[in-house]
Amino acid sequence: MPTGLLGGKVIGLPPVLNFGSEELKARIVPDVLDGKKFICLAISEAHAGSDVMGLQTTAVKSEDGKEWIINGTKKWITNGTFADYFTVGCKTEDGFTVILVERGPGVETKSIKTSYSPTAGTAYITFDDVHVPVGNTLGQEGGGIFVMLSNFNHERWVMCCASARIEECLKWTTQRKVFGKPLHSQAVIRSKLAAMIARAESAQHWLENITYQMCNMSYKQQANKLAGQIAFLKSYSTSSGQETARDAVQIFGGRGITATGMGKFIEHYHRTVPFDALLGGAEDVLADLGVRQALRAMPKNARL
Repeated sequence: MPTGLLGGKVIGLPPVLNFGSEELKARIVPDVLDGKKFICLAISEAHAGSDVMGLQTTAVKSEDGKEWIINGTKKWITNGTFADYFTVGCKTEDGFTVILVERGPGVETKSIKTSYSPTAGTAYITFDDVHVPVGNTLGQEGGGIFVMLSNFNHERWVMCCASARIEECLKWTTQRKVFGKPLHSQAVIRSKLAAMIARAESAQHWLENITYQMCNMSYKQQANKLAGQIAFLKSYSTSSGQETARDAVQIFGGRGITATGMGKFIEHYHRTVPFDALLGGAEDVLADLGVRQALRAMPKNARL
């Protein structure tokens, strides 16, 4: 399945499942899970990425109060090119509200070319006087921040499940001969492998710890207790991934920057892993979020 179709479903559908009405879920979810329809999460804008409070897309009620009228744009939206449904973060009179928009009059998508992959379906989306039934509201009116932040935890967790390309490096250092010996006979290569394995193992164990807690908490409890930890993990995982990608290219040499042949997976990983460092929140922003949540949880009278 193309990257965007799966990614869009993983991050765009949970708000419907967790905050949509029973009628809405019955109408939308089966077709999305069957692959008959596609969905995306439309939060980021040209001037509002990690800062969701800066969203400018608006939703106002119609005179009879039965519809939302949505205007604005979204940018860098995974699967937006292919989507039939858009889970949209909007600025409303009483704060922010998340609304499920169906592709139709007033919805226009334009593909954005990125260094990642065209299969991600990355899109620029325009909403021009789009009329949406009030029944498509996800969560409470004005409660969109909770819906978005809760979903970010899920999105960031998913991105921590990506695998590094260490196995290829182990195979290559055994296969490749330099100065008459396997490449791993060089101490500097073993040092790189050790660092790569340590990063991967630490991220994996941290992920398993958080996953266990997520499985035993409600969405609300996760938002209160795990948002910072998940943010830390995502920041660490993507920064570690970039270090590993850089080391892998050094190990593979010219093959590590060649899109075909034995190093093709390393080339692809090195080229695309920076993409993960931005999705769901930039690394520095997430690390800061983790620190701020930890500080809020500290007792006010804590002293050495």
